[in-house]
Amino acid sequence: MAGFGSISLQNTYRQLGEQFYSDQLPTKVLDPTLIRLNHTLASQLNLPVGVLETEKAIQILAGNSVPDDICPIATVYAGHQFGGWNPQLGDGRAILLGEVIGEDDKRYDIQLKGAGRTPYSRMGDGRSPLGPVLREYIVSEAMAALGIPTTRALAAVTTGETVVREMAQPGAVLTRVAQSHIRIGTIQYFSARNDLTSVKILADYVIDRHYREAVAQIVAKTGDGPYAALLTCVAEAQASLIAQWMAVGFIHGVMNTDNMLLCGETVDYGPCAFMDGYNPEKVFSSIDTQGRYAYANQAEIGLWNVSWLAQALLPLIDECEDEAIKVAEKILANYSLIFKQTYQQLLAEKLGFPGSNAEVDQLSLELQQIMAAEVSDYTLTYRALADCLAPEPDRPFLNKIYSFPDAFQAWRQRWQALLAEQGVDLAIAHALMLSKNPSYIPRNHLIAEAIEQASQHQDFGLFNQLVDVLARPFEYREENKVFALSPKPEEEVKQTFCGT
Repeated sequence: MAGFGSISLQNTYRQLGEQFYSDQLPTKVLDPTLIRLNHTLASQLNLPVGVLETEKAIQILAGNSVPDDICPIATVYAGHQFGGWNPQLGDGRAILLGEVIGEDDKRYDIQLKGAGRTPYSRMGDGRSPLGPVLREYIVSEAMAALGIPTTRALAAVTTGETVVREMAQPGAVLTRVAQSHIRIGTIQYFSARNDLTSVKILADYVIDRHYREAVAQIVAKTGDGPYAALLTCVAEAQASLIAQWMAVGFIHGVMNTDNMLLCGETVDYGPCAFMDGYNPEKVFSSIDTQGRYAYANQAEIGLWNVSWLAQALLPLIDECEDEAIKVAEKILANYSLIFKQTYQQLLAEKLGFPGSNAEVDQLSLELQQIMAAEVSDYTLTYRALADCLAPEPDRPFLNKIYSFPDAFQAWRQRWQALLAEQGVDLAIAHALMLSKNPSYIPRNHLIAEAIEQASQHQDFGLFNQLVDVLARPFEYREENKVFALSPKPEEEVKQTFCGT
């Protein structure tokens, strides 16, 4: 029996060797029901939508049925968690069914999250409450719509069972899609055991699966070897990714090395959140008691994480450790440059400038300083600025959804003067700002409300509305105004939770 209709799942990762995984069947659930299927993503993965909505496919998505051609596995990895080393982690509640080739000819993992215990579950039950499944579906799909590299949500199902955390909650399973689930912590696991053979197998696999052309180009250009080129690719991907997070006010919340994918996609949306009021020191995660992963710290943490990857790859970069360190240090120094350039370019575009320069960068810095002092809504500030360049009838945000405090008056005059001074066409600037400043983000209070309605009343209406609205984050519609609003003081979510 094929996995999904005529599509058979491959598993090239399983072929690397049994040291990288444990064979693991999902644990069956009582009464699975489909919450939502991502039709667009299914089509992009060449998966037949009609088949995925059948009862037979829903049983697969819940983990109740494993077709003959599927050899599900749980992968092993290690990682630094909040700065502390944990030598033994792994997929504690996620099971990789296999891989498909998308319409873009790229290979994608199909993974069930919340599918039961594995050898890496430790004291956990391997299950997921409904809330974290809905949160990841909403936020990961919103990130994709914003154009930010991310894992995706193919489907969500309820299990008909109860999961006990602080209280009893409905259970659910998420079908997650990623270009791969290989983490910095995966490489670290084998490096820490001095298993250089396995480190090399993994590195070669990552190059072949994700960076074949890029590595070849870097080797030809710099003369560095393939493993130095791999480090360059991952460092650049992480720097760019984190810059994109910060440009939309996103806080990941748990940037452990086991939560950073080598392919450069955002993964693990447990305690994540988008800022409402701008605060560079903002922390949402209940377990980040020291503020390690605060908004403003994310770029530095990304560098710290990539540095551990560099250490693991040193023996492959050069047999001479001193030479390997020199090469790695050069690559790591470039990480900060890539982040700065990418972040400043994104901020410039959010203000309507086609490129970053010293004057524009200073203007962006001054804006953020005012926003921080006023605790101004991050998303609405930028979106209302776009309205300043529009004719009166085309200003849905300015003085309607958001009004600028007096503290912004002088800055707005300097901004418009600089646009004129640098010869920026205002119509082009306005169009650019509309394409870079979303009207809608996954507001924490709306996610919380959607989870409450679904968990307590089996009502998925708000969840589905959120997913639909966030699929077009830059297209404002008056009937969806409520999804653009800042939370009222009593609605504000001040803390998020891991959800394991």
